[in-house]
Amino acid sequence: MSHKIYVMVERDMAKDINLRELFMILKKRFWMIIFITLVATGAGYFQNNTQLDLLYQSSSRIIVGANAEYMKTLMVIMRDPVIMEKVGQKLELNRSPERLAGQISIDSIDNSQVLRITVIDTDPVIAADIANATVSVFKAEIGNIVDFNDVSYLSDAKVNQNPINSKDNRIIYITFIIGLMIGIGFVFLLHSLDDTVNSLREIEELVGVPVLGTVSKMTKKNINKKKQKQFELEYRGEI
Repeated sequence: MSHKIYVMVERDMAKDINLRELFMILKKRFWMIIFITLVATGAGYFQNNTQLDLLYQSSSRIIVGANAEYMKTLMVIMRDPVIMEKVGQKLELNRSPERLAGQISIDSIDNSQVLRITVIDTDPVIAADIANATVSVFKAEIGNIVDFNDVSYLSDAKVNQNPINSKDNRIIYITFIIGLMIGIGFVFLLHSLDDTVNSLREIEELVGVPVLGTVSKMTKKNINKKKQKQFELEYRGEI
């Protein structure tokens, strides 16, 4: 066998041994990997099923005949407590004007004169009602607040039954993978901290010489058994 072939064979053997050792390390504490993975996955399942209430979004659109600078002023007025308080009264909602304003966002579509009034609520019907009521109150009151009346309806908010924060199993999948990685890493950490010699190969690596024989573990049962056997031999005169 040439030196090159010998080196290749030796390298393959080393790979086999390393893979076997890794497998044995994982196999020895496999239950620990399973336990950590199950705990992490269970936490992910719990988190996934205790998510906040589903939220629904609905939008209405109006056309406002104002330039970009004045449009910003009108958008601020639309969410002002003066408007929000009347919206709450119109819908008979037991909510503060500030809370209603927090549910509403207003933006100009493509920097045009079209304003989109978007409302998010846990009830899809109430979300649409707030959006439409905000437009209605704003159109009725803006002339009393500032000298401006160029507001037209474009489209009403519709009830949208599709939640914007629907649940999925992504958290469960992620926590499963994280738990599995933590479990494997923890097993290797314990193995690196364990000074116990577990195989003949480890003994040979430590002392630098081959092992020629082994001594069986002497338990109390083995010692009694050996004494009994010796007594029987002496009794028969064979010793």
